[in-house]
Amino acid sequence: MRSVWSKADLHVHTTHSDGHAGVEEVLEHAARRTDLRVIAITDHDTIDGALEARALAQEYGIEVVVGEEVSTADGELLALFVERRVPPGRLAAETIAAVHEQGGLAVAAHPYHRLVPSMGRRGLLGRSSGPDPEWSIDAIETFNAGLVSPRNNRRAAALAAALGLPALGGSDSHHLGTIGYGHTLFQGRGAANLRAAMEFGRTVAAGRYWGLLRTAEVAGLIVRRELRDPKKRMGRKTWDRRPPSLAPEYEADFHAREPTTVSTRPESRASGSFTATSRTTPPTTTRRRKVAA
Repeated sequence: MRSVWSKADLHVHTTHSDGHAGVEEVLEHAARRTDLRVIAITDHDTIDGALEARALAQEYGIEVVVGEEVSTADGELLALFVERRVPPGRLAAETIAAVHEQGGLAVAAHPYHRLVPSMGRRGLLGRSSGPDPEWSIDAIETFNAGLVSPRNNRRAAALAAALGLPALGGSDSHHLGTIGYGHTLFQGRGAANLRAAMEFGRTVAAGRYWGLLRTAEVAGLIVRRELRDPKKRMGRKTWDRRPPSLAPEYEADFHAREPTTVSTRPESRASGSFTATSRTTPPTTTRRRKVAA
């Protein structure tokens, strides 16, 4: 019997943080204008939008994973399959433990993003290695559609392979038009199948970048919103979001052990804009974490 593969966008924002579309708009767009079967609502430091989306999801014929993009002291972390808000501002190790305590999965978001706080600049490789790592993350976002430089995704993919962790893809969408640009492929049809694929390391990260035209459109929307409400500071209210510098004690380790980059294959050119697809197949020796029932 032929296996069914589905797509999930595991990094989507709404107006509950710094997104430009409300929950119902996001659900409508994802269900009617994409081929996604699952989306994760991952607003910054809140799960209110995700809980609302899950409650409404059946009306739209799409499944929702409750998530949160948590602003830790060591960079941004995606908490997936959670039921309670994870407070921001704590050390990454404490945040990961809080995610696991409620049966969730902890994912390093865009680990080499240079414009926002990212765990790759705080020694992610060294602190996630070994039988008893300081940061016991469950997966790495190896394809983020919003990154300007594909090199940063390639580094994340190499890091996931080096650590034996599942590779995930997400759009990091703050606007309807980019939902689904980055996604995770998995066998099955729903959120339960997605979780099983993540835990067994059977996911594939894929997608295309926003591109210059879409990035310019997003930038224009941000500028117009800031002019209307400059006090909102892009909707991020709860934590100092300046990119952290590399932790000195891990700097030597970071440069000495940085994984070799892998290539990203160009897929197509459309309307003069370049799009590329990055696919990373998890290694067969993927590290698994036992999750309490």
